[in-house]
Amino acid sequence: MASLRDIKNRINSTKSTQKITSAMEMVSASKLNKAEQNAKKFVPYMEKIQEVVASIAGGNTGADHPMLQSRPVKKTGYIVITSDRGLAGPYNSNVLRALYQTVQKEHSSKDEYTILPIGKIGREFCKKNGMPIVKDVTGLPDQPDFAEIKEIASYAVKLFADGEIDELHIFYNHFISAISQEVTQKKVLPLTDIDTEGKQLTSYEYEPEEDEILKTLLPQYAESIVYGALLDGKASEHASRMTAMRSATDNAGELIDDLTLSYNRARQAAITQEISEISAGAAALE
Repeated sequence: MASLRDIKNRINSTKSTQKITSAMEMVSASKLNKAEQNAKKFVPYMEKIQEVVASIAGGNTGADHPMLQSRPVKKTGYIVITSDRGLAGPYNSNVLRALYQTVQKEHSSKDEYTILPIGKIGREFCKKNGMPIVKDVTGLPDQPDFAEIKEIASYAVKLFADGEIDELHIFYNHFISAISQEVTQKKVLPLTDIDTEGKQLTSYEYEPEEDEILKTLLPQYAESIVYGALLDGKASEHASRMTAMRSATDNAGELIDDLTLSYNRARQAAITQEISEISAGAAALE
């Protein structure tokens, strides 16, 4: 049985941990609020650029672009968004499991795919499992700007434009609420899944010609999909970490209660033993 000192040390240690997890929960809650606002603010931009692209691509303009055309898939690129650190519950493991299962199901050789991880956890996972990495980015801030992922997003689009990959997919955690995030896989390229159903497309007059506009607009649109997924993923990361730290704080509280009960019982037993020894000693002297 543990001594009173050992139990007391465990209580103090658990209380210290509880203070840390509680502080981390509050920090994550503050970051979540900002990240959620960033993700929501980006939605109108995404919707407008999608509307313009759909208007050109879906209209009777005769405009065409390689990014709008499917081709035989010989090699696939995967962008996976994770965090740089843990303590975020199932945030990283869920999205990495989805990526791994897709790769195992769709590919029989490493030559058939390549990975572009965003986040240290994803990069280390791919290295550990021998998955080919063509480019990665780590060390992003909690509220990233587009400029900070511009390089890897542009690089991924260039891989497709140059014919080095024939499809580009992205894996990330979609933010639903503070307690709910959903692993999502989205096809970035080719842009054959632009959703215009049920939408009234605005008629635009273009200057210069539509083909010239698409040449500039489509890469920006594809890059925006990556950035939008990153903002969504960051909101999910902060929400998942907040939930995990809240759970850890609650668990620490329960453990402290159990340890305190054990401490009081052990202390009562020690006092009872002491009284018994004193009584026995007094009886022996009579």
